[in-house]
Amino acid sequence: MLSRFLAPVALFAALTSAAWAETDVDVQEVVSPGGITAWLVEEPSIPFVAIELRFKGGASLDAPGKRGATNLMMATLEEGAGERDALAFAREVETLAARFSFEAYNDSVSVSAAMLTENRDEAVALLREALISPRFDQAAVDRVRDQVLAVIAQDSTDPGEIASQTMAALAFPDHPYGTVLEGTRETVSSLTPDDLREAHAAALTLDRVRVGVTGDITAAELGPLLDELLGDLPATGGPVVEEADYSLAGGVTVVDFPSPQSLVLFGHEGIEREDDDFFAAFVLNHIIGGRGFNSILMNEVRVERGLTYGIGTFLVQRDHAEQYMGQFSSSNDRTAEAVQIVRDVWARKGAGDIDPDALEAAKTYLTGAYPLRFDGNSNIASILVGMQMDGMPIDYVATRNDKIEAVTAEDLSRVAQRLLDPEALHFVVVGQPEGLVTGPLTD
Repeated sequence: MLSRFLAPVALFAALTSAAWAETDVDVQEVVSPGGITAWLVEEPSIPFVAIELRFKGGASLDAPGKRGATNLMMATLEEGAGERDALAFAREVETLAARFSFEAYNDSVSVSAAMLTENRDEAVALLREALISPRFDQAAVDRVRDQVLAVIAQDSTDPGEIASQTMAALAFPDHPYGTVLEGTRETVSSLTPDDLREAHAAALTLDRVRVGVTGDITAAELGPLLDELLGDLPATGGPVVEEADYSLAGGVTVVDFPSPQSLVLFGHEGIEREDDDFFAAFVLNHIIGGRGFNSILMNEVRVERGLTYGIGTFLVQRDHAEQYMGQFSSSNDRTAEAVQIVRDVWARKGAGDIDPDALEAAKTYLTGAYPLRFDGNSNIASILVGMQMDGMPIDYVATRNDKIEAVTAEDLSRVAQRLLDPEALHFVVVGQPEGLVTGPLTD
């Protein structure tokens, strides 16, 4: 049966990649008879449907002392539902040649589903059971808990995770963002099936859901399907999470870790997705530390000096806080030099010194790469849901590149002066760097 599933998926991927590269994406808004809204892109040429659900709130809704409950709950949704235990549920998914995945993030939980048209009704009914009637049997909870505890243990020895967790704890000490969504060994070990039921009731609710659907289904068919799949969820969920105050000043924090290399995570406050300057900041980020070898930091830190194999920067948008961050690794004896170069770039470009030629190259890359994201039904469904989560208009796919093309050299200079703050940059260094001054940034 698994081969029966893989063959249609491979066919779907091959055909839709070519199809979407040559056609415009026509996004429809569909409202079910019960009032549930979804964004739909029809593609009837392949007998395949992808459904992406995203519920706002996520692991940040964890109750006090129950950190990790939402993550464990989502990981246990497919471990039995309704009258089916974990094994029976898994067998039914395989029989239907369907694919389900359940993930938890700080600001949302996601449910992804892919199914053949011929099995659509049965697959939706099975997914509904997982969403509406999860069992949370003690044996299943214990088994998945052990998997989560193994991840927590592994992360405690991973330099990248150590850096990320340290940065988060320093930046957001009084907010869920400051702790890992998986929880700690202590909190996860204490979670009960009742805790998971409470997390389920708080996180998976109609007022929080956003839906993207792509594939062999019409708007008329989708409406009743939405009510069947989601109509019995609770209307409302847990309390809204408060905004996160950013508490980290410029400087350096070193976490001692025995390794010949230091991993460096750096950043400061960022820019909201709704800000009028966001697209200028998006283009600026590509110039400063975007993909490939043409970014300023890659050229200065790797190409000219050979201090790292790679360095990149990225804008981080969350529901309650924003950051502008970057990361690289370097040998312990050269980490201090690389840190200083990053500061120098931030200071120089933060003064508004942006090469106009770099702007045109960034526009060419960013507008040219965007259509390549629409390479399959599952990816498109995910994009549709992401647009809704970010509050974008339904025509965003058609207008996104125009917004990038509209960014001017003057915009870049202004936003660079606004966004790039070398005095606010904080570097979390995991390793044993030589000659690196720690503590708050001083003149």
